[in-house]
Amino acid sequence: MASQGLEKEQSVQQLIAQSRNKKGKKIVEKLMPLILIITALISVLTTIGIVFTLIFETFEFFQRVSITDYLFGTEWLPFSGSEPLYGVLPLVLGTLKVSVIAACVAVPLGIAAAIYLSEYASDKTRRIVKPILEVLAGVPTIVYGFFALTFVTPLLQQLIPSLKIFNALSPGIVVGIMILPMIASLSEDAMSSVPNSIREGALALGATKLEVSLKVVLPAALSGIVSSVVLAVSRAIGETMIVSLAGGATPTFEFNVTGSIQTMTAYIVQVSSGDAGYGTTIYYSIYAVGFTLFIFTLLMNLLAQYISKRFREEY
Repeated sequence: MASQGLEKEQSVQQLIAQSRNKKGKKIVEKLMPLILIITALISVLTTIGIVFTLIFETFEFFQRVSITDYLFGTEWLPFSGSEPLYGVLPLVLGTLKVSVIAACVAVPLGIAAAIYLSEYASDKTRRIVKPILEVLAGVPTIVYGFFALTFVTPLLQQLIPSLKIFNALSPGIVVGIMILPMIASLSEDAMSSVPNSIREGALALGATKLEVSLKVVLPAALSGIVSSVVLAVSRAIGETMIVSLAGGATPTFEFNVTGSIQTMTAYIVQVSSGDAGYGTTIYYSIYAVGFTLFIFTLLMNLLAQYISKRFREEY
């Protein structure tokens, strides 16, 4: 009888504990959606706040400078004492020169690395090489900048004697090295998602390993590869410290890559470091340039999404 009483007492205690746990779980289940929606709203509201800040300050800039002169002008001389000029094309061209050079470096090397990791490397090799490759993405960009200025530029000057200390070629190459892990990692993920049955079918028809990689797997993973390239190039467009340290501060509207340049991000850094007073036209110009850069990156991201949806393969 005593043992039965103890068992009943224990079962009652267990039921009480279970009911308390259920109440706690119900409270957590009710709170979690609220917490998640608050965090989502914070990110959305932050984005909206940044966009509206750019729009309002850019509007103030265009109250002082003609939008036609800004969009189509070929001279950027905001610090000119007599007559400042705000033609953004030199900054845009400097940004595009660095981005194109970076893409020429990163795209072939990144896709080649992705093909090796996906199609040729063993599981053990992939587990070792891929994390090492992705370590490049964790290197601070200011370190890349000093690497471009103190190592890559002197090395290139031995090959190109006319190359100046500040140029577009050196930071373009280093930015390409910086975005290479993004292309390699995302492209490798896209290739690895291609079913093995497609590879086995191609091999059964007599295709070689290289033919399977280039003519079967690569086209099948095209949407993911192109999206990774577009995202990486948008990252190159927004790069700041590398081009600020190794590119120079001379906005010129010419296609020469051996001379000093200035990108949109480098100009924002220059003005933000204290070269212009608050409320001046130069001060508002950084918002106009920032808004232009925002439009560039937004278009690149929209292009990546369109390509991903347009050429996505379903298996």
